[in-house]
Amino acid sequence: MVGALRAAGCVFAEDEAALLISAARDDASLDLERLVEQRVAGLPLEQVIGFAEFCGLRILLDAGVFVPRRRTEHLVTEARALTRPHAVVVDLCCGSGALGVAVAAPQPVDLHAADLEPAAVRCARRNVEPLGGQVHEGDLYSALPDSLRGQISVLLANVPYVPTDEVRFLPAEARLHEPLVTLDGGTDGLDIFRRVSAEATQWLAPGGSMLAETSEDQASTAAAILAADGLTPRISTSADLYATVIIGTKD
Repeated sequence: MVGALRAAGCVFAEDEAALLISAARDDASLDLERLVEQRVAGLPLEQVIGFAEFCGLRILLDAGVFVPRRRTEHLVTEARALTRPHAVVVDLCCGSGALGVAVAAPQPVDLHAADLEPAAVRCARRNVEPLGGQVHEGDLYSALPDSLRGQISVLLANVPYVPTDEVRFLPAEARLHEPLVTLDGGTDGLDIFRRVSAEATQWLAPGGSMLAETSEDQASTAAAILAADGLTPRISTSADLYATVIIGTKD
């Protein structure tokens, strides 16, 4: 097994083999040979074993759903610092719901998550609903109940931010096995970010904040977009995680 994984380009073949064996052992419905075949074929490891480790939590994951990245843990750290008990927290473009679940883990919050992709919504419900949260299906704010307008304290918006012309340079695992809508951010990578920012002041509570991940090169442009839309911007970076987070606060 290790040889097959290494031949397929898996750098940490021994570690991956151990995870595949453990997944098959823990779930009798999973066949080890089939899991290895899926991984060798290029399916992301997290989709093969059915979960991702994120912020110390096990996030359930289905095939065709965006895999949460470790660098995004920096966004969660910033969001947790802004979150108070029982605050309204919304995870837009939620994918598996990993960000909302991670922010909600330390304390009780009124958690809502939303995504356009039906597969993501089904997956997010498995992670969010056990915490008492709600998952909505639809395009950005249109998915949310109107009762949340002006009530959101922390708005997580892990929107796609890869420029269209750069998607082809992404690892094959992402390009071939994650929905394009979760990767392609338009010409400069900030198309969806602009849409979220444009309506943020209508949905945020006074003092509430919107948080999004961007590249380092996009940060100043994203901050200017937030400012033009009436939010006070702040840029936070993590050298360890190679992560850039843009925070816009409603004064």
